[in-house]
Amino acid sequence: MEHIWGGMRSSFRLSHVTAGFVAVLVGFTSSAAIVFQAASAAGADAAQISSWLLALGLGMGVTCIGLSLRFRSPVLTAWSTPGAALLATSLVGLPMSEAIGTFLFASVLIVLCGVTGWVETLMKHIPNSLATAMLAGVLLKFGMSAFLALQQQLIMVGLMLGIYIIGRRINSRYTILAAFLGGLLMAGINNLIRLDAVNLTLAKPIFTAPTLSLSTAIGIGIPLFIVTMSSQNVPGIAVLRANGYQTPVSPLISWTGLAGVLLAPFGGFSFNLAAITAAICMSPEADHDPQRRYMAAVWAGIFYLVTGLLGATVASLFSALPGELVAAIAGIALLNTIGNSLACALENIKERDAAQITFLVTASGLALFGIGSAFWGLLCGLVVLRINSKR
Repeated sequence: MEHIWGGMRSSFRLSHVTAGFVAVLVGFTSSAAIVFQAASAAGADAAQISSWLLALGLGMGVTCIGLSLRFRSPVLTAWSTPGAALLATSLVGLPMSEAIGTFLFASVLIVLCGVTGWVETLMKHIPNSLATAMLAGVLLKFGMSAFLALQQQLIMVGLMLGIYIIGRRINSRYTILAAFLGGLLMAGINNLIRLDAVNLTLAKPIFTAPTLSLSTAIGIGIPLFIVTMSSQNVPGIAVLRANGYQTPVSPLISWTGLAGVLLAPFGGFSFNLAAITAAICMSPEADHDPQRRYMAAVWAGIFYLVTGLLGATVASLFSALPGELVAAIAGIALLNTIGNSLACALENIKERDAAQITFLVTASGLALFGIGSAFWGLLCGLVVLRINSKR
């Protein structure tokens, strides 16, 4: 232990702290609103929402610090943002105990994938075009909500969209943060923020005993697992490899899945490897020496722990914001993901029909036998793909 902490002190750089802080700040501001909506969809009250944020912060913090120190690589973990979007549309009307059971089920599947090394095998049986089409269908509602919010708050949401478009043009990694701050500024000017609702308090864990039904396991648990693996873990591995880190994949997947198993009863719905924010900790700005950049991920883990402990404060902050701002930032944060998912889904001409069916069925919100549209979209796409392969 002394050797580890001694190494941390000797390799300390202000750039590590800065990169870790920026990674957490960008990650939180770009997707915390989606997590807030997912918890609300499950009927969580303020205390339960703060417990969700506490569990997520602790899970990401411990895995970032532990895995980065163990493998001397900048391993940044995150919650599954597309998974949170899926939950926000699927958990409505579901008892909290069943929602927790679904989280536990999906995390167990992730652990099995990591332990057995079945990650690549599984992805081969589910074409990337169908997985991304399902993801686009899940996220479509959020993208549209950003523009529907214009009806109620034209100037505020219009400003946020304008900042996003300009930020995309100059290719800024802080576009989402800037859009959020712009919306926050306009909300403050128009007295739309209920400051009396903001409380600086520590979050408390709330345990919910999990229950699981077959319909929720199939309709929500399996899509949550697939979305987390295909849209989060696979890109996360790709970012590590692109930056020259040959960190073994199975332990990373296994430990993030295990974190989900342990923290699911408290609201930790899913943990995975980060991609976009991980690139911040792997950049030369974090450290000119690639061998020392893992300390940036360690500091990100420390900041995750702090934000998790302040989960109640974060929950009160989002409850104090106008609903249009929350809806707008959630949709804006996912616009790029929606576009990339559609482009990837429709890229292969031979799989285009199946991808279109998957996208439309998923986006329709179709529910049969208590099973949600994400499962039916993927199933219909696989059937169409099978038929076309025999043609």
